[in-house]
Amino acid sequence: MFDFKTVSLSEDGKSLVILDQTLLPGEMKYLTLHTEESIWEAIYKLRVRGAPAIGVAAAYGMYVAADSCVTDSVEVFMKELERIKTYLGSARPTAVNLFWALDKVFAAAQDAAEKSGKNPDAVAEIKLAMRKEAERIHEEDIITCMLIGENCLELLEPGMGILTHCNAGALATAGIGTALAPIYVGNSRGYGFKVFADETRPLLQGARLTAWELSQSGADVTLICDNMVSLVMKSGKIRAVITGADRIAANGDTANKIGTSGVAILAKEYGIPVYINAPLSTIDMECRTGADIRIEERPGEEIYKMWYEKPMSVEGIKTFNPAFDVTDNKYIAAIITEKGIARPPFNESLNNFFK
Repeated sequence: MFDFKTVSLSEDGKSLVILDQTLLPGEMKYLTLHTEESIWEAIYKLRVRGAPAIGVAAAYGMYVAADSCVTDSVEVFMKELERIKTYLGSARPTAVNLFWALDKVFAAAQDAAEKSGKNPDAVAEIKLAMRKEAERIHEEDIITCMLIGENCLELLEPGMGILTHCNAGALATAGIGTALAPIYVGNSRGYGFKVFADETRPLLQGARLTAWELSQSGADVTLICDNMVSLVMKSGKIRAVITGADRIAANGDTANKIGTSGVAILAKEYGIPVYINAPLSTIDMECRTGADIRIEERPGEEIYKMWYEKPMSVEGIKTFNPAFDVTDNKYIAAIITEKGIARPPFNESLNNFFK
């Protein structure tokens, strides 16, 4: 369906390869990363972004960074691995998939270390276990995206107008996306969805990424400014809102790209259902409510400098630039995962996925 790969491991297994999303839609450029500093920078600078894609990149990245550690001591290697895990985890504090993937690969390493005994090749075996776990996370994400698409399609009808915010498509995952998955699955069966992508300020993921990605697939997509959402909803052109998520609390409160909560509040006013499409790895059952989610704040220059030839405000202007906001569960009609559809009360329905 797509002629690009968002994230992968190089053929020699020595580097993380990502599509640099900061250059889209103007240029498709792949970056080959083999140091922990370059991997951290790619995650922080949003060269790779989207919760599932960050998870896959972190898994491969942790393996790649650790592979350069030359030692025969399991103890020395595991201490270095723990340091790498902490370092990479500091790149983006809100996206739970980052920590989930790092924990998975670290656990695989610990298991291999415990089984190694006095094997002189123990460190090599630990590294192999890490690589296999990262590859499993990658393959699992591809399957998960397809299942989310199939499950969400049950809630949609052919020809529907759908609004999406930010980018939760193939660029944000290793597969066909989360929020965009039902659009791709449905359109392959002749559903003919009409998608409205809001621009998603200040980083313009909707304009640069979602509109580009949907256009590449041949979907009917219309780009609108963020402040046009109410008008388009009121006109009746939108019958569902579908977004992804970066972290979902146990009660269903959902952290997603800044602006999502405003879209959800408007949708509630106009009687439009809001669907959150996300893998189980995005659900943090140890996080009770959205109030417990740490919100990343990014440099103010992103608001008035990043996408302009000249600054669009006064140099040195005071700014506030949170990367995410939290949508209260009362505005969410359903949360769709690879295991099925959760409906309110989310404390119960989300918990059932983990039984």
